[in-house]
Amino acid sequence: MNRQVYLDMAASEARVPVGTDLVLRRHPDPEAIVLNGMRLAEVCMEAADTYHTSLAFPVMDLLLEKAALLSLLGITENARTFHFEAGTDAGLVARLQSEPVKPLPPQMQAQVEAIQVIAQQGAARYIPMGMSIGPVSLMTRLLTDPITPLFMAGSGITAGEDEDVRLLDLAGELAVHMVVRYVQAQVDAGAAAMFIAEPAANLAYFSPRQMEGGSKVWDRYVMMGNRRIAALLAQHGVDLIFHCCGELTDAMVQSFGSLNPAILSLGSSRRLWQDAALVPADTVLYGNLPTKLFYSDEAMPAEKVADLTCELLQKMRSAHHPFILGSECDVLSVPGSEATIQRKIDLMLRCTCR
Repeated sequence: MNRQVYLDMAASEARVPVGTDLVLRRHPDPEAIVLNGMRLAEVCMEAADTYHTSLAFPVMDLLLEKAALLSLLGITENARTFHFEAGTDAGLVARLQSEPVKPLPPQMQAQVEAIQVIAQQGAARYIPMGMSIGPVSLMTRLLTDPITPLFMAGSGITAGEDEDVRLLDLAGELAVHMVVRYVQAQVDAGAAAMFIAEPAANLAYFSPRQMEGGSKVWDRYVMMGNRRIAALLAQHGVDLIFHCCGELTDAMVQSFGSLNPAILSLGSSRRLWQDAALVPADTVLYGNLPTKLFYSDEAMPAEKVADLTCELLQKMRSAHHPFILGSECDVLSVPGSEATIQRKIDLMLRCTCR
């Protein structure tokens, strides 16, 4: 791909939510669709048409990689509640690397097949996009308490000195392995862009005081794995769309920019017109309307959606940085609030700013 595609979208003041889940949930059998590559491809293309874009975003389900990893390791416990515990075998990584490659779980395989369908049948109209949770975010989901060992590691405590730090390192290696494998499968299927979601790369997990004091904890647990993914994508000519909706420092945003993403998607806590000075000039900033609140008229009334839309558009024009207005993350369908959410998405897409 060529990032000029996204720069042209920005120049045209495109407005694009990550809203495939909303479209999926209009269908009577969404659970069946996500297991069927052809039907899932049709939904991704339907969502692109709904939002008047060529970006065929997948459905965002950031539990897939954890469930797949446990399956590959032969762990049958519920992925939502399972966590590695002290004493976990250090040989799990070597076992994953040495065993014959196993098939991806059904929902992951359907996503890979959907990319292939879009790449083969819709490439003239749509950009087939892959998606994965980022390695540090997957790592945090593998542990009961990732914050304490991250702080300990940031203080200089090593895996040889503390069992929790050893477990942290093990979970980190397993996470990178799983994400790389899934990303590679989507690239092989024909993904032209890859959406990497790293919601855990934020202030809740990483101490800015440690980082300012010279600790390498951020580089070790966030950037090393993501640099590996960015290099893999660059090797195959696939565009990186990097997303983090957490609370961030300027230094964290700058580090994301060092990955040279075609698009950098940030949460509504950030002021994108200020972040424009922190990232490469040809990285499109994306977002960051607080769409997580769109289900509630009390928390996010329609008039506020219009005001925030216009503020973003106007201030990003003044910043003279490429920008695509969109959601702060994916727009999830909330049972009973679908019409409310859709009304605000429509307003975001169509409101006129004076």
